[in-house]
Amino acid sequence: MVLQQIAFTHNVQFNYNSNLIKNTYTYPVSNKLNLNEKLKTLEVQTGFVFTHIDTQIIGISSPLVICGYIKDITTKTPLIGATITTKKSHAITNNEGFFKLKVKSSSEKINIRFIGYHTMTQLASELASTNCKNLYLTEYQELISNISINGYLVKGIDKTINGSTTIDFTKFTLLPGLIETDVLQTVQALPGIQSVDETVSNITIRGGSHDQNLILWDGIKMYQTGHFFGLISSFNPKITQTATVINNGTDASYSNGVSGTIHMKTNNELQTDFTGSLSLNFINANIFADIPLGRKSSLQIAARRSIDDWIKTPTYQNYFKRVTQSTEIENNDKNVTNSNQDFNFYDTSLRWLYTPTNKDIIRVNFILIDNNLTFDETAIVHNSTETKQSSLSQQSIAGGIHYRRKWTPKFSTIIQLYETDYNLQATNANILDNQRFFQENIVSETNIKLEAAYTKNNWKYSGGYNFVETQITNRNDVDNPRYLRLFSNVIREHAIFGQTQYHNSYSNITIKPGVRVNYIKKFNQILIEPRLSIYKKISNTFSLEILGEFKHQNVSQVIHFQNDFLGVEKRRWQASDNDSIPILKSKQASIGFTYKKKQWLIDATGYYKKVDGITTQSQSFTTKYEFSKNKGSYNAFGIDFLLRKNFKNLSTWLSYSFIQNTYSFDNLVEKQFSSNFDITHAATIGGTYSNKLFNMSLGLNYTSGKPTSQPVLGNEIVNDEINYGTANNSRLKNYLRADASALYKKQLTDDISVNIGVSVWNLLNTKNTINNYYRIEHNNANKYARYSLGTTPNFLLKLNF
Repeated sequence: MVLQQIAFTHNVQFNYNSNLIKNTYTYPVSNKLNLNEKLKTLEVQTGFVFTHIDTQIIGISSPLVICGYIKDITTKTPLIGATITTKKSHAITNNEGFFKLKVKSSSEKINIRFIGYHTMTQLASELASTNCKNLYLTEYQELISNISINGYLVKGIDKTINGSTTIDFTKFTLLPGLIETDVLQTVQALPGIQSVDETVSNITIRGGSHDQNLILWDGIKMYQTGHFFGLISSFNPKITQTATVINNGTDASYSNGVSGTIHMKTNNELQTDFTGSLSLNFINANIFADIPLGRKSSLQIAARRSIDDWIKTPTYQNYFKRVTQSTEIENNDKNVTNSNQDFNFYDTSLRWLYTPTNKDIIRVNFILIDNNLTFDETAIVHNSTETKQSSLSQQSIAGGIHYRRKWTPKFSTIIQLYETDYNLQATNANILDNQRFFQENIVSETNIKLEAAYTKNNWKYSGGYNFVETQITNRNDVDNPRYLRLFSNVIREHAIFGQTQYHNSYSNITIKPGVRVNYIKKFNQILIEPRLSIYKKISNTFSLEILGEFKHQNVSQVIHFQNDFLGVEKRRWQASDNDSIPILKSKQASIGFTYKKKQWLIDATGYYKKVDGITTQSQSFTTKYEFSKNKGSYNAFGIDFLLRKNFKNLSTWLSYSFIQNTYSFDNLVEKQFSSNFDITHAATIGGTYSNKLFNMSLGLNYTSGKPTSQPVLGNEIVNDEINYGTANNSRLKNYLRADASALYKKQLTDDISVNIGVSVWNLLNTKNTINNYYRIEHNNANKYARYSLGTTPNFLLKLNF
C-alpha cells in the first residue's frame, strides 16, 4: 500500500522480487516528505536498499553484508580498531580484527585504514562471503628505517641507527625487580646508566650528575622526575608509551642535557575504541582511560595516588625509612619528639589528540606532579609543651601544544610550545629556638620551537628555530632573627638548527650531520654545537657506529647545605651567571661495533667525554669539599658492553660498564681526583622468560663502591673542622643486589583482562652503603652512613578493559 502511494504521487515504478517484501510492514510515510526522504524512511524501517535504476524506476533489494579479519601481514596478529569505511557507513574491528558491515551495492569501494599501515581498497563484491576472509595490511615503512637492533635487551627495547635506544612499553615484557613499566627504573638496565643511590632522581649517564640529563615528556622539559623523593618515577606508566635514551650523537633540535637525554612520549595514535585500566600495588592506586571523541579526536587521562592514607604496607614503610634516614625527620634534637609523620603523592596526566584532516595532527599535553611530607615537632619550652609542624612539598605542573602539518608526502612542519613550572618548598620549625626557616626553589620555563622537514630520495633535511626563557628563583626566609634572601635570575636563549640525514641501502650506510647555533642574550654569547652520527653495516653480522656532539646547558642543581629542605631533598635548581656558576659545556665522541648472528648479540662502545663548568656544589660532596665553592671540569673515558642470547621464550643478557671519571679543579688542593660518580665497574646479569600467560625475570646487579674521603687517622679534627686526607682516596663497599619479578596475564572476556604481579627488590637483603659522611660530636669525627633499600616486596593487581 505504501509503495503504491509513493509510485502514484511521484510517478515512479518499483522493481523487486515479491518474496522479498512478503510479510514486511511499515508505518505510513508523511506526504510532506520528498521522494528521497520517503525512501530513506523506508530503508530505516525495513532494512532494504532502495536504488534508482533510472529516473522513474527504483529497485528494491536486500543489503549486501561484507565481513573480514584485518591482520598484520608480517606477524599475522589482529589489528584492533582498524576502520572500514564506505561513503555512508563504517565499522571498526574488534579484538580479533573482525568486522561486519552492510553496504548497498557490490560495486561499492571499501577503504580499510589502520594508523601506521598502508590503506587497502576493496570492492564490496570481493568481501561478500559467508566465509569471512583474512585481509592483510602492510605496515608503513619510513624511507629511512630507524631500527638497527630489535630486542636489544628484551622485547620492546630496540637500538636505532642513530645510536639511541628506544623502549616501547606496548611490546615490553619484564625486567628484574619491576612489575610496572617505570620508565626511569627501566633505563637503568641499559649499559652506561646507573643510579648512585638507587633513586630515579640521581641517574648518571656515562659519569654525569643527574641535573646534566635532559628529561622530556612529550617534548616538555621536566625539572622533577621522582615520587617518594626519587624512589619511583613521577611519570605515570600507563600514559607513557615509549621512551628514547640518547647518550651521544643527539639530534640538533635538542638543547640542554650535556650528559644524556631521556625523552618519554605518549601514544600518538588516534583511538577509536574506549580502553582503560585500574591498578593497585603496595605503593599507589592508578586509573587510566583512553576515550574516543568522535572519529577525529581522542583523550587519554591517567591519575595515580599513594595509598598510605588507607594502609601503610611494608613496601611503603621501607620506602619511607629509606627516604628519611639520617634526616631531621628521623633524628631530631634529643629534646624534640617527632610525631604524626605523613607522606603522600599523586600525579595526573592528560593527552588530547585531534586530527582535523589527514594532514594535520594537534596534540595537547598536561601533567601535574605533587609530593607532600609533614610531621610534628614537640618539645617542652618554658615548662610548657609546644608543638609545631614542619613540612616539605615538591610540585611540578606543565602543559604543551604540538601541531604537525604534513603539507605533502615529502614536506612537513612542526610547531611546539610549552610552559613548565617546578616548586620546592620547605618549612622547618625549630621549636627550641622559636624559629621558622622557610626555603623555596622555583623554576618557570617557556619554550617555543618551529621545525620543518623535507625528504627526497635517500636524503632527509630538517631545520628550525628555538626560543627558551628560564626563570629560577631561590628564597631563604628566617623569622627569628629576621633574615630574607631572595634571588631570581632569567636566561633567554635563541637557537637555529639544521640537520641532514643520508641513507644508502645499497651500501648500508647512514650519515646524520647537524649543527645548532645558540645565542644567550644575557651573556651576549654564541655557542656553535656540531652533532654527528654515522652508522655503517659492514656485513650481515657486523655494523659500526660513530657518534659525536657538542652541547651546553644554562641551569644546574646545587647543594647549599646538607640539611636544605629538611635533608630529604638537598638540591635546588640554579641558573648560570657565567662566573661562579658557569655555563656547562660538553664534548663527546664514541665509536662502537655490533655483532649479530642468529640469537646472539654483542654490542660494545668506547667513549670519551669532557664537561666544563661544573661546580663542587653540584657534585654531591658529603665529605671533603662538602662546603667548598669552586668550579672545574671532569673527563670520562669508558666502555659499555652488552652480551645477549635469546632462546625461544627466554632472553638472557650480561652487561658491563667501565669508566674512569676524573675531576679537575684548579683552585683545590688536589688538582685532579676521582669523581663522586666514578663507578669504575658496573655489571648486570639477568634473564626474562615470557609467554602468553607468564612473564618472569631474575637479575643480579653489581657496582664497585663510589669514591669518598676519610679523615687523617690520629689527626681527625683541626681548628674545629674535620681534617680529611686526599680527596676521594677511598671507596665505599661494593654494591650487590639481586631482584626478581613475575607477572601473570589472564584474558577474562573478549574485552577484559587481568594482570597479577609480584616483585622483590634486594632479594638477598644485602646491606649496601650508598653514602657516608662525618660530623664532629664530643670532639670526635663520628662516621655516619646511608643505606640502600632492604628486601622490599611489591604486588600488582591490574584490570584492563
